[in-house]
Amino acid sequence: MKDKIEVLIVEDDKRIATIHQKFLSKIEGYECIGVAHNGEEAFEWIETVKPDLVLLDVYFPDLLGTEVLDYIKVNSRETDIIFITAASESDILKKALRGGVVDYLLKPVTFEKFEECMETYRSKRRLLEKNSSLEENEIKELWNVSKPIQINEITPKGIDVITNGKVFDYLRRYPEGITAEKLGKDLGLSRSTARRYLEYLVSESKVYTDLIYGTVGRPERRYIPEKAIL
Repeated sequence: MKDKIEVLIVEDDKRIATIHQKFLSKIEGYECIGVAHNGEEAFEWIETVKPDLVLLDVYFPDLLGTEVLDYIKVNSRETDIIFITAASESDILKKALRGGVVDYLLKPVTFEKFEECMETYRSKRRLLEKNSSLEENEIKELWNVSKPIQINEITPKGIDVITNGKVFDYLRRYPEGITAEKLGKDLGLSRSTARRYLEYLVSESKVYTDLIYGTVGRPERRYIPEKAIL
């Protein structure tokens, strides 16, 4: 059995890739051996190092993560895959299930969710590597040890899961905070829609607010990503 599970992160957003890399460094038994920011880089890494595990996003400028999934199944059969993405379309989910994806995390991902996923994967991997044959209870553990795939995130009416993920990912680029007006302009949302998503993130304790007082006019309400998540 290997001392460390070798992981390749495939994520086009460099900030998010860095966050996931930091998350991984906090969990015993894992080693990040590379980061790819597009499909071409992912293919090169997979062909060269054949990692134990790939943390894979779905949307890239040059292709879909499902194409990387297909490539892995042909060129690196012993590599496992966990999707970490904002994608919740049924065709993507079908492809993931039929392609043998071992887990599916929906963005935005907190460290707690990330750690739980990695611990679950490691326990399954150790179980398979340790034994040549398994008892019935161990076989059940392979499928029942983790929570169901996290695709049914419950959100209030008016909050779309994919848009919520995009808002949170964008907000994390501004550790000093951002106003609803600026967020709306940058993401093509109305100010009221942007504020609705930001307030939802506040209710989820992923964002907190502060009042910034300028020299004139009313104070600005700024939304700041929770430092524990960054």
